[in-house]
Amino acid sequence: MPEIWLRPNRRVLLLAAIPVLILGVLGWLQMRSDASPLPTWLGTATLIGAGVLLIGLIRQIIQPRIAYREGSVLFYLKSGGPIAVPLDVVEAFFQGESLAHLPGEARHHAKSVNLIARLSQRETDWHQRDVKKALGQWTEGYVTVRGPWCEPIDTEVIRRLNRRLTEVKREAQAQSAGSGN
Repeated sequence: MPEIWLRPNRRVLLLAAIPVLILGVLGWLQMRSDASPLPTWLGTATLIGAGVLLIGLIRQIIQPRIAYREGSVLFYLKSGGPIAVPLDVVEAFFQGESLAHLPGEARHHAKSVNLIARLSQRETDWHQRDVKKALGQWTEGYVTVRGPWCEPIDTEVIRRLNRRLTEVKREAQAQSAGSGN
């Protein structure tokens, strides 16, 4: 089980679940209604579709944005599994700002506070990765986690991440020094 370092923005995901739940209830009511001119299969299909969407949202709610497991920092910025970066490649976390990449007209003006992970410049194999644009960006050795899709980013979060990164690096060094004797 990975150690969670940065959580998703649960408020946004829970807000997205409201219309899905309403859709599911409408599907269930349609299934149960004898008086409705719409067929029962339409209600069943709606209920199943809402269930699939809800499962996807629940998965997003429990899946972290950044985690740590067995010598790797895990970045969850795409569909499927995380991108596992060796611990020694990740150098630091800091705060940045960019366009929020929100849908609609707001995307042209809204700014967001982002988390940026700096990767080792010597490790060029890790400088580029394809990630979901809404969740972040991975280019030139910098991993950007977009603020709207993770827990609120402030100086305390940055300090906590850098402190934990330093701790696990020291633990890894101590283990390798201990096993080398």
